[in-house]
Amino acid sequence: MAKKPTAAAPAISIGISEKDRAAIVAGLSKLLAETYTLYLTTHNFHWNVTGPMFTSLHTMFMTQYTELWNAVDPIAERIRSLGHAAPGSYAQFAKLSSLPDVPATPPKAMKMVEVLVQGHEAVARTARALFPLVDKAGDEPTADLLTQRLTVHEQTAWMLRSLLAE
Repeated sequence: MAKKPTAAAPAISIGISEKDRAAIVAGLSKLLAETYTLYLTTHNFHWNVTGPMFTSLHTMFMTQYTELWNAVDPIAERIRSLGHAAPGSYAQFAKLSSLPDVPATPPKAMKMVEVLVQGHEAVARTARALFPLVDKAGDEPTADLLTQRLTVHEQTAWMLRSLLAE
């Protein structure tokens, strides 16, 4: 039996040009890769933290990696809403992310905190760098997502940095 030809989906027409959608997606893909990399690093530190602050850091890292895990889906779904495939492999994430991979040998507890401060600040910079393009394109849903991510990353960096104060 012959298959009936299927109709192609209509072109995306949400008021944002394809060029702007592609540029926004490139930035969101980097944000997704960095969020996932930071998630993996934080989860690794949760497993491997030792020392006198074990309990508080173990619990704090769990709260943080859970928040990061819950963040990756909305970022990926926004990419899909803009008409592009979301990256999802370790190879893609390694290529897109500016964050280093988790250290092979777990560092001391306060070095973990320092690495996470730097990671959250880097993700905040990535999110902030997207605002001019998103604003120009009138992409309010992405702006809202970026605002939410900035709030979390800046607050988390502040809390972690507070642990490093003498």
